[in-house]
Amino acid sequence: MAALTSNVIPLTGVRFDDKLVAASAGGDTAPTGAGVLLAVKNGDASSHTITLVTPGTVDGLAIADRAVSVPAGQTFLIPVTNLYRNPTTGRASVTYDGVTSLSVGVFRAS
Repeated sequence: MAALTSNVIPLTGVRFDDKLVAASAGGDTAPTGAGVLLAVKNGDASSHTITLVTPGTVDGLAIADRAVSVPAGQTFLIPVTNLYRNPTTGRASVTYDGVTSLSVGVFRAS
């Protein structure tokens, strides 16, 4: 499990594809907050499901995790709000159904 770091997007914009790293087979952790985005590039020939773990509960019932399907050959941006912040680690846990040809990065608007 890798701890992804946040790349700040300056007001002038930024190239982001060169900042993506290979997704870790055991999942990754990411910072959370307003304006934080997880970029997922799927270079595989099939879709992949990315899951953001939701650690909270309501009346003792677990809140469902957020699963996002990224189609083959596409790049998605997924908001990583504080809803996904683990109170113990202060970070979001991200898992993948497979990591073949999957690249990820975290970006935050300045």
